[in-house]
Amino acid sequence: MTRLIHPRLIARLDIKGPNLIKGVQLEGLRVLGDPREFAIEYYNAGIDELLYMDIVASLYGRNNLLTTVERTAEEVFVPLTVGGGIRSLSDVRAILNSGADKVAVNTAAMRNPRLLREIADTFGSQCVVLSVEAKRQQSGEWEAYTDNGRERTGRSVIEWISEATRNGVGEVLITSVDREGTRRGLDLDLLRRVHEVTSIPVIISGGFREPRNFSEAVSAGADAVAVADALHFKRFSIDEIRSQSELTRS
Repeated sequence: MTRLIHPRLIARLDIKGPNLIKGVQLEGLRVLGDPREFAIEYYNAGIDELLYMDIVASLYGRNNLLTTVERTAEEVFVPLTVGGGIRSLSDVRAILNSGADKVAVNTAAMRNPRLLREIADTFGSQCVVLSVEAKRQQSGEWEAYTDNGRERTGRSVIEWISEATRNGVGEVLITSVDREGTRRGLDLDLLRRVHEVTSIPVIISGGFREPRNFSEAVSAGADAVAVADALHFKRFSIDEIRSQSELTRS
């Protein structure tokens, strides 16, 4: 059976301190400017959602985006997901109260998988996103990493997503660390494997090269594609990327 779907295009904004940054494989960071200004630009251009990721939050043990989120939410009226350094229900509450709609959790969930269930039970599954940083190993399988791709976990990405899905998460954000910032195209093999093991929406991130990658990802099982480089450096417009607004999936 074929069904009509409406894939989402998400602008991903990785943030360090007050600045929007962009790196390659989550390293070698380049400062681009005020993330709020970029967010407003993308909102005015028709983006479906925004994703703010504090890339040093786990390193320093706290998320520093509350003020940025508050300022953004005053002028941007699309769903906003915030990730980085979220370790407790109080952290989630603070992020949501600042104007975010969803939180993305990685490192803390890996250390305490029950946190995902606690967030889902308290605030609803719709507001909790499992963030997974994946690196392909010599075996051909993918290992989950934490701390913005710095720390190995020894856990299979596929097994971890299967477990987390049972704990009530509403979406999965899968970032290919190998592809991130390389403009080599999205990791469709990884996406297909993830799509096979979960029925919840999957967001793919890392390596976006050209507009056709959007439709390729949707055909491979993505419900949304998170794009950074292509938007930040104005390689393509939002309309160019979303040239096919309605796609079919078998």
